[in-house]
This record gives sequence, C-alpha cells and structure tokens, in this order.
Amino acid sequence: MADKKADLAGPGISTYEEVEKILPTDYKSLLTPMETMKALYAVKKHIEDGLARELNLQMVQVPLIVDKESGVNDMLDRDGSRTPVEFPCGLGLDKPITAQVVQAATKWKRMALKEFGCKVGEGVLTDMRAVRKDYFLDHDHSAYVDQWDWERVITEKDRTLDYLKDTVQRIWKVLHGAGKLAQEMYPQLADGFPDFPEELTFLHAEEILDMFPDLPRKQRETEILKKYPAVFIIGIGWPLEDGYPHEMRAADYDDWVTETITKNGKTMHGINGDILVWNPVTKRRHELTSMGVRVTKDTLVTQMKMAGLEKDLELPYHQAILNDEIPLSIGGGIGQSRTYMYLLRKAHLGEVSVTVWPKQLKEICEKKNIYVLE
Repeated sequence: MADKKADLAGPGISTYEEVEKILPTDYKSLLTPMETMKALYAVKKHIEDGLARELNLQMVQVPLIVDKESGVNDMLDRDGSRTPVEFPCGLGLDKPITAQVVQAATKWKRMALKEFGCKVGEGVLTDMRAVRKDYFLDHDHSAYVDQWDWERVITEKDRTLDYLKDTVQRIWKVLHGAGKLAQEMYPQLADGFPDFPEELTFLHAEEILDMFPDLPRKQRETEILKKYPAVFIIGIGWPLEDGYPHEMRAADYDDWVTETITKNGKTMHGINGDILVWNPVTKRRHELTSMGVRVTKDTLVTQMKMAGLEKDLELPYHQAILNDEIPLSIGGGIGQSRTYMYLLRKAHLGEVSVTVWPKQLKEICEKKNIYVLE
C-alpha cells in the first residue's frame, strides 16, 4: 500500500537511473528540428481551430501571473506538495502585490466566462503558459508548461456523464485529425508505428482498480493502455474501494464527488477524467489532457471539507461559486508539448519545447541520440 500512496501525486519517474532505463535505446528522430517546428505549428493551428469549432470556443488572452489573494491559481493536487512561483511586484506601493506565476488557468477560466459574457454553449480557449517548479524533470515532465486551457458554459441538466463523454469524443476527434495532418506533411511519421487509434475507450477508475487491485496507479494505467491504446479514465479524485483516489485532484474545480455509475452493486463517483494514450516511442503511458464538469456550490463545499481546505472557501474565487456569481461550466487543459511529442513521434518533451533541463538528464539523452532544444 505504501507504493499506492506514493503514486498519488508526484508525476515523473523520480530518479535519473530509472529515466536512463526507460528511454529508448534505438531512437532516431523522424524529423529534423526545423521540420519538427513546421509540423508543430501546423498541428497547433489545426487543434486550435478544431477545438474552437467543435466546442464553440473563442480564443482569448490568459494571465501568466495572478494576485495570490484572488485564489484563482491552480494548486494542482491539493496536498500542498506543489507551490507556485511567488514574488512581490508594484514599485512604489505601500503594500506590494503578491503575484504568483500560474500553474494552470483552471479557475481563472471559469471567472473569464462571466467577464467575456459567454452564454450557455459558448466558451473560451487559451494558449496558456505556466511554471510548475516542483516537478521532477524527466522525458515528459518539465517546469515549463504549455496548455490549451478551455472552458464552456453549461446548464444543470448538462452535468452528466453522457455530456462529459460527448465533449471528450469531440476533443479526441480533433487530436486524431491533427495526427493525420502531421502524417500527410511527413509520411515517415507513419512508418513502423501503429496508426493513431480512432476509438477512445471509457473506463471508470474503479473499474481499472477492479482489474488490477494490487498495482499502484501508474502501473494500472500502463496495463490498461496495453489493451486499449487510448483511454479516458473517469472519476479521478474520489477515494476508490482500496481507500485511495486514482490520483489526487484539486478540490475546487473538477467535480469528483457526484454519483454517476452504479455497476455490480457498486456506486461510482465523478464527472471528470483524463485522456491517456500508449506512446509507442517511449513504450509508456502518456497523459494528454485532464478535464471535467466543474463543481457546483454544494459539491465545492463537500470536496473542500474532504480535502481539509474549508478556510479557502473565503477566497474570492470560491465565494463567486458559492454566491452563484459565475456560471456552471465544463473545462480542461490539453498539454501542448505532450500532444506534439505524441503526434510527432518524439521521445522527449525537450524536442518540441525550449526550457531548462538538468545536465544529468541532457547527458542521458545525448547517449540515447535524443537532442533537446536549448
């Protein structure tokens, strides 16, 4: 059980000895750095246009820094293990603003729906940049984060698993189409690899636990992806039958307490989840997007109590939900570099994004013919 508990939050592999073991030994990039950039920006445009069309979203500006007192920064996993970059700003102020670099725009987007006057069925799409300084830096986790963060206004009757699944299918259609576009530009991307799966399999986290009751979360995901190469895992955050959530999930945006499925006499919770795929280059699990129907004022209070964070209910963001000042919504974040890495058959995030990497990691990559951008 210790392994299960350790696996709940910290992403990344956690030692560079393990990173060296899991990175491919026979790797050769199918695209040059310049070809990679041409494909990347074609894929980026395809995905942004596709998401806007499929989900009725408008691209809007998004903050890089927010006021700490607003409560809109994303605390990621609710256990306090990942804190944002924080600094005072405002020359000449008696009391400087305490600014935080965003870790994601999850909560800000819901506030933005009101600011931009979005009606039911309308939403916003952002080209978000963030810093997550407390990640272990490996082949698919970096301190620099780029996401398509999106949010859409819904009604009470839309807060269902069927509505969530329909939205997920629309997103998968766009991502699959982007992969096909990249292959049309550079046919070598299809050589020696299985085709991008058209079908997305939906499984509740409780169902996956039933299949692999003795395995920690990441190993469960790995095993299920060997059978289904593209999966949406439902219900991430609620404690499962073994007493642990599939993964820690922040208490103040996705709704992971609502009852949704009754199967074999068991009630399952959550109208949220993640898309994961099998990466044939790294031969590992690969997360692309996290999303969900957002909390109501009632489920917010329930989840904050479960997380021991009732004091945060006094923050402006939480008060806006409690006082019905911002709309009900659904939303998520799609990792841009993660998606490029998967679609362009890359072994490392550093091949599609420019950020800082430890010398130790770069030396491991060089030995394996993986060259990161600097």
